[in-house]
Amino acid sequence: MKKTITILTPTLNEESNVDELVSRVSKVITEHPKYNFEHLFIDNSSSDGTVDKLKKIAKKNKKVKVIVNARNFGAPSSVLHALKQVKTDACIHIASDLQDPPEVIPDLLKKWEEGFKIVVLVKNESKENQFIFYLRKIYYRILTVISDTPPIENSTGNGLIDRDVLNILKTIHDPLSFLRGVLVEIGFPIGRVFFTQPTRKQGNTSNNLYGLYEVAVVGITNHSKVPIRFLSILGFIMSILSFILAASYLLLKVLNWDSFEVGMAPLLIGLFFFGSIQMFFLGLIGEYIAAIHTRVRDMPSVIELERINF
Repeated sequence: MKKTITILTPTLNEESNVDELVSRVSKVITEHPKYNFEHLFIDNSSSDGTVDKLKKIAKKNKKVKVIVNARNFGAPSSVLHALKQVKTDACIHIASDLQDPPEVIPDLLKKWEEGFKIVVLVKNESKENQFIFYLRKIYYRILTVISDTPPIENSTGNGLIDRDVLNILKTIHDPLSFLRGVLVEIGFPIGRVFFTQPTRKQGNTSNNLYGLYEVAVVGITNHSKVPIRFLSILGFIMSILSFILAASYLLLKVLNWDSFEVGMAPLLIGLFFFGSIQMFFLGLIGEYIAAIHTRVRDMPSVIELERINF
């Protein structure tokens, strides 16, 4: 009996890429007749013609399934929701902008056949914006240092997930799930497929700096307590230094009552320094509180507008 594979592609304003994506995926699928494939799209409320194109494709090809979200629920929530709908033996998650080339699918399947229940795509090189690429590298190195379960550096977060792992993901009810961190936390050996990430040919990316910052913060707050503990340690050290500095100034003033003046410079420097430190750490604590608040509300991670070919 043939094993079944779902190709999962989240979309957001990818009208210019959908046709080429489907064509290239179809070509790869026809070269692997020993599997039964389906292609699942989950659209995060695109404002262009992406949904109309997907509907036309799904009308011609019943192996193409589409979920349309009621609004933009964010990429992490949308992807996790789609993974929970998969009922095949494995799911291959690739980006819709063709920066995860569909031609890597055979490599993912090969690693799966070797026994890996999780296989991730890793960029050994990238033709994207080099500033963003190196910024990501720095972020993952920091997360590796502070996290109990270090993520895979330069991973796109996409790849192949086996049925056993999909069943585990279905038990996770986290509106702020950081999938690439969760896959490492599960503990199964992880296979890696290395590739060179091409540049986006058409359309504009939906990943702005704010969106990247949000994902980065979720990765830290979900998988590390180090920042909060660092606050306590740094606060203790700063209080000791402040006490020593205050005692020193008092002693100098007592010994040189008439000639010693504190001056405005050290006061202003100290005021702005401690003020900036407080604002930074208040913001960091606020991120943890915001994450707690989102989870306490327990709202659905995604609300669907419609389904096609289910």
